[in-house]
Amino acid sequence: MARPERIELTDGYDIARIENGTWQLSDGHTIHGSVDLADVNKAFHELVAHGFTTFDTGDIYNGSEQVIGEFVAQLKAGRGAVSADDIQIHTKYVPDMDQLAHVDFAATEAIVDRSLKRLNRDTLDLVQFHWWDYDVPGCVDVAGHLVDLREKGKIRNIGVTNFDTDHLAELVDAGIPVVSMQAQYSMLDRRVERRMQRYCLDHDVKLLCYGTLAGGFLSQRWMGKPRPTDPETRSQVKYLQVIDDSLGWDGLQQLLVLLKGIADAHGASVANVATRYVLAQPGVAAAIVGVRNSRHVEDNAQVFDFELTEGEVARIREFIGRYPTVEGEPFEQERTPGSKYRNIMRMNENEA
Repeated sequence: MARPERIELTDGYDIARIENGTWQLSDGHTIHGSVDLADVNKAFHELVAHGFTTFDTGDIYNGSEQVIGEFVAQLKAGRGAVSADDIQIHTKYVPDMDQLAHVDFAATEAIVDRSLKRLNRDTLDLVQFHWWDYDVPGCVDVAGHLVDLREKGKIRNIGVTNFDTDHLAELVDAGIPVVSMQAQYSMLDRRVERRMQRYCLDHDVKLLCYGTLAGGFLSQRWMGKPRPTDPETRSQVKYLQVIDDSLGWDGLQQLLVLLKGIADAHGASVANVATRYVLAQPGVAAAIVGVRNSRHVEDNAQVFDFELTEGEVARIREFIGRYPTVEGEPFEQERTPGSKYRNIMRMNENEA
């Protein structure tokens, strides 16, 4: 079994090309059932043993930072295949929508300090900044707070999450040292390809991509199945909207058949192929694959046992090119008042 590929995100800092995503562990993400945190912890240990040492979390993923912090404590105590210094943790800074007009340096530092405490760390490897409403002034100034905290040694690197191209450029032009942009990117949601991808390539901003498996819908589990009417998770709610605005359920079924044929040729899974496809796209440094249990650890580890051929990538691109994708820039629909994407957003999670 091949070790995960790694990539240098910026000088002297490298990460695994598949990040262990933990939004699924946040309070309220699971609509039906519950998450077995003991099994999640087991998955964390198995993942790092395989070389998947990079974790993605967020200040607004309520409960998630604490779960990772418990894992870090175990590694510090010597109970793991690697040391605590051998893992990378990427979190976020997402000021609440209701507080945007009032964010000052003290508020920013308080959230960063809280993440440090929750994660059991002295320095945050990467803080990914988000701003809900560009009509509220202060975005560049608050990003500057993160630069000040980097100088104080509390932050190692600064990234952004769910920005559009123009406002990412505004930060870069202001001298904010943005090393990465986290964006939703899959065969279904290709909004980054309109402008963001080219900008990131031109300005050495790495793409960290979530949603590559579309909430699990890009997997063999959904082949031949009807469209679910009672989603199990918030991820499924969100990605059903993406499916409706791209391939539709019938088109998704045809895509799954195509991906299954390619997967069988490599002794891999449909999810492996969907992940490999995104990793093959220009400017993509890593894909974020969610961890809800230990059942998929071995499957994740198979991603680097093969590479897609140019012909296979072309077949996939030709197929999905027959269909539309979500309109606008990355996260534009999620920002638009009245949009169905906006209506499912939770914008005041730090307050909660």
